[in-house]
Parts: sequence; C-alpha cells; structure tokens
Amino acid sequence: MEILFIDKELKYDGTQLSPHWIYKNFKIKGDAVVAFVGECEVKLEHMVDIEDVINNEPIYSKKMLNIIEENFQSSLIETVYRQRLLVTITKELIEKNYPQVNITRSGDDLYIKDKKLSVSIATKSITSTLIHFGININAEGAPIDAADLVSDVGVKDIKKFANDLISEYKKEIEDIKSATSKVRGVI
Repeated sequence: MEILFIDKELKYDGTQLSPHWIYKNFKIKGDAVVAFVGECEVKLEHMVDIEDVINNEPIYSKKMLNIIEENFQSSLIETVYRQRLLVTITKELIEKNYPQVNITRSGDDLYIKDKKLSVSIATKSITSTLIHFGININAEGAPIDAADLVSDVGVKDIKKFANDLISEYKKEIEDIKSATSKVRGVI
C-alpha cells in the first residue's frame, strides 16, 4: 500500500470517493491512502451515506484533514473493519500525544466531550472499496456541534499529524498481512 500526504489544499466534496481518483490525480496505482487538507462540503447529491441523505444532513467543515483510501482486494465488510482500524489508530495517536484530551470513539466516529471530531464512510465501487475519513481542523460553520484538531486537541503541525497517522495505519495493515502468512493451517 502506498501512502501520500498532498501538500496542496484540496476541497473535499464527495466526488473524490470514486474508483481510481488517487491514480488519476496522483499517479499511484493500486492500493493507496492519500491525506490532504481543505474545506469539506458534501452536498446531498454526492452523499454515500444513505442515512445522512434520508435525514437531510449534509457535511461541512471550514478546514478538514481528509484521508482517502482505495483498496482493490477487500470486500465491503473488510473495508469497514479497515475504516474502524483507521479511526481507532487516530484515537490512539491523539491519546498518546495529547493525553489531556478526553477522546471517545463510537463506531466510526470520534468525539471530544459531546462534540463530533470526525466523519467517515466506507463504500464499494465497481472495481474497489473506498474510505473517506475526515477530521476537523477548524470546525467553524459546521452544521452540528463539532470539535477540531487545533482548538480542542492542540495539534500545531497538521502535516506531521497526518503523516504519523497514515504511516501508522500502513504499518498496521502490513503487520496484519504478515500475521496471515506466518501461521500454518490446522485440520
């Protein structure tokens, strides 16, 4: 799996959650994770989460750390497991580096007190499975009570945080794959 932090700010609008978006835009073929910073505005017509569409809950964040993963070998349920792993690693990273922060996880969402820190979705395309995980950097203007990495966590270097996160996630995925190849089958 290749990982990349994109230095250029990009707006996330939901259209990036499509097959081969990473390959077409960043020339990374195959399983990949990219992270980038930018405004997040997902209108209902680009929503993948049907529950959010039914509830008329578009997503907005003035500035968000967005992580997109595309995987070509996983089923949808495996991708949801991967999504939960990514969220859990994020929680652990915050707990390790910012022990003063009381962060909780509920499913694929992170919260600080009762304020939502992140959004996430996993889906399947015709050729792959995809994850979007967004963490508020500046929650100003969010349609819900939201927390963010700067004022609620204390992150000063978003690029370092992002690189630490995607590197730890890649390491964990590679370790899982290694674990599956070191055992013998039983009868």
